[in-house]
Amino acid sequence: MNTKFSELVQYFREIATQHIEIGHSATENHFYRFEIDEVLIGLKTVNYPALILEGYRCNLIDNKSDNILKDRTGAIILLDHLTDLGDFDTMHAIWDRLEGIADDIVIRIKKDKRNAQSQVIRDFDLSSVEYTLIANEQDKNFGVRCTFKILTPFSGDCDETKWNYDAVVAS
Repeated sequence: MNTKFSELVQYFREIATQHIEIGHSATENHFYRFEIDEVLIGLKTVNYPALILEGYRCNLIDNKSDNILKDRTGAIILLDHLTDLGDFDTMHAIWDRLEGIADDIVIRIKKDKRNAQSQVIRDFDLSSVEYTLIANEQDKNFGVRCTFKILTPFSGDCDETKWNYDAVVAS
């Protein structure tokens, strides 16, 4: 299956909407799509807790065979705000709560992998998931960044309808 980024966006928007603690809705946005630097440095108007989907990178795995895989590496960030940077108990409570939400999301993904309606995460590699605690003291944002891999079959067949072999090469 050739999963599209837009399908992954829709899946995580659904997760943000359906998870009670995140509470994304049409009237209160808690779901964002950004690269991590933009989020941690420049994002000022966020509803917390926020689920932020980063763009993914991908590479192909050939293994010298016809069974090529597309290996996508992506991440989500669960982010909250701390008013008093000296309040370490609250900081740790934020990290604990967001790690719990991350656990909930991984468990939901595991459940959805078995559902024929959730094709976008069918090839989600649960053993690749890693959590990292993150902090940006300048913006007082603290969170958990979860990286993951999605390994999907990649067709090595050339679609001849996409090529004009008679085109003259410009000099």
